[in-house]
Amino acid sequence: MPSKPPRCPLCGQPRVDEFKPFCSRGCRDRDLLNWFGEDYRVPADQAPDGTADTDRFDEG
Repeated sequence: MPSKPPRCPLCGQPRVDEFKPFCSRGCRDRDLLNWFGEDYRVPADQAPDGTADTDRFDEG
């Protein structure tokens, strides 16, 4: 049984090698704009006051 061709992660159309892993320049650019607009986020551990552990210079 043949496997399905890879699909664009944004719209589901068949992937094009030139824009891999996307199907077109438009989907590639939309994905980049999502990163710039902070629609995608990487989880980080933060203290309740909003600072990261490496920002605390007052401790030891």
